Amino acid sequence: MSNSTPATGNEKTKSQGRRSLCSPSRVIHIRQIPDGVTEAEVISLGVPFGKVTNVLMLRGKGQAFLEMASIDAAVSMVNCYALATPLLHNQPVYMQYSHYKELRIDNQPNQAIVMFHKNNQFQALLQYADAMNAYYAKMALDGHCIYTGCCTLRIDFSKFTKLTVKYNNDKSRDFTRTDLPFGDGHRTVETSLSTPFATQNTIFPSYTGPPGFAPALGFPQGAGPSALPVPGALGPLTVTTSAAPGHMTVPGIPGNSVLLVSNLNPEAITPYGLFILFGVYGDVHRVKIMFKKRGIALVQMADATQAQLAINYLNGQKLYGRVMHTTLSKYQTIQLPREGQEDTGLTKDYSNSPLHRFKNPCSKNFQNIFPPSATLHLSNIPPSVTVDDLKNLFTSKGSTVKGFKFFQKDCKMALIQLGSVEEAVHALIELHNHDFGENQHLRVSFSKSSI
Repeated sequence: MSNSTPATGNEKTKSQGRRSLCSPSRVIHIRQIPDGVTEAEVISLGVPFGKVTNVLMLRGKGQAFLEMASIDAAVSMVNCYALATPLLHNQPVYMQYSHYKELRIDNQPNQAIVMFHKNNQFQALLQYADAMNAYYAKMALDGHCIYTGCCTLRIDFSKFTKLTVKYNNDKSRDFTRTDLPFGDGHRTVETSLSTPFATQNTIFPSYTGPPGFAPALGFPQGAGPSALPVPGALGPLTVTTSAAPGHMTVPGIPGNSVLLVSNLNPEAITPYGLFILFGVYGDVHRVKIMFKKRGIALVQMADATQAQLAINYLNGQKLYGRVMHTTLSKYQTIQLPREGQEDTGLTKDYSNSPLHRFKNPCSKNFQNIFPPSATLHLSNIPPSVTVDDLKNLFTSKGSTVKGFKFFQKDCKMALIQLGSVEEAVHALIELHNHDFGENQHLRVSFSKSSI
C-alpha cells in the first residue's frame, strides 16, 4: 500500500489529543502510531465498525489514513475511540476525520498463486492486489474447510511480500499475465520487505490429492466476503454465505463480537475469571473454555465495538504467568452445550448477569476505560471498612500493596497500587464484587492514576 496517495491536498498534523475541526469523512487520520505497527493492526481498528476499503501508512511519521466504506462507519469509529483511546503495541493512538474524502490507489492489480510442498504439507502462497483483500481473505477463511469435514485452511501472513511467477501451470499462476509459458513448474519468490502484508501463506495440512489440484483461493479485485471465487484446476467454485452442501459458510467479517483467547494457563483460568476481566471492556455474554484444549477459550461480547476494545487492551497481557493472545474468532456466537453433552462447567452464559458494567448507556464506566495497570480504582467501599482492612484483603489474594489512599471528597472510593500489572489483573478478577456483607459489594477497575 506504499504507492497509495491521498486524492487532494496536504494533511495537517494535529497536536496530541486535539479534536479535529474537519467535517465527517470516510477517511480517518490516525496519529502517534508506534514503530513496528503493521497495516493489519491499523486495519483491525476499523473492522468492527464496517468495511475498511483502503489504508495508507506513513511509517516515517507514525501516521496512517484509514478509509471506511461509509461515513456512518467512520463516525461510529471516531465516536467510540473518543470515549476509549485505542492502543497499538500498548501505546495510545489518536484519530480524527481527515480533510481527504477518499484515498486513491495507484497500485496495479497484482494477483499470483504459488503451490508447493513443505514439511509434508501442501502449501500455497497467494498474493493479492492490496493489503485489504489479503486481510479480509484471512479473516473470512482461516480455519474453514474447503470441503465438508476436510482440507482445513490454516492461513497466516507470509514473510514474502511479492511473488514473481514465471510460468502459468498447475503449480504457479499469475492472474494478471496470460502470456506466460507453461514451463516446468518451478517458482521464483522475491523477498522484498517493503509492504509486509500483501502475500498470504496458505497451508492445506489434510489435503491428500495429487499435487497441483487442491483448490486455490483468491478474491477478485473489489469482491466482498459474501461471494468468494475459488479458482482451481477444475474451474471456479463460488463460495457463498448460504449453507449449501459442500460449501463453506463465510461469516460476515465486520460485526463479529466473539473473541478467540489463547495461550491461557489451563491450571488457573476459569470462565468466571475471563468474564470478570473481559467485562472491564464490555458486557460479556458467554464464555467457553475448550474441553480438549484448556488453554484456549472463546469470549462473546455484547457487540463488535466492545470486542475490539478488549483486543486493544488485553492482547499481549500477562495472565497467570502466560502472555495472553486475543483476536477475533471465526465464530459469530458461542453455542451452549446440548442437554447431556459433556462440558464440566466450561461453558457459561452471563447474558443476564447483574455484573455487566455497560448496560446503562449513561454509565460513567464508558468514560473510565483504561488499559490494565498496577493501580486499581476501588469504589462502593462501606464506611466501616478501614485502610488496613483493604490492604489485608488484597494481601490475602497474593498481592503486594505498594500504596493506598482514599479519595478526599468521597471515602467510598480509593486507589490501591500493587506490585505489578499482572498482580492487579489477578486481584481484579478475585476481588471485583467482593461481598463486605449487608449487600455491600466492592467494585474494582483499572486506573489511569498512580499514587
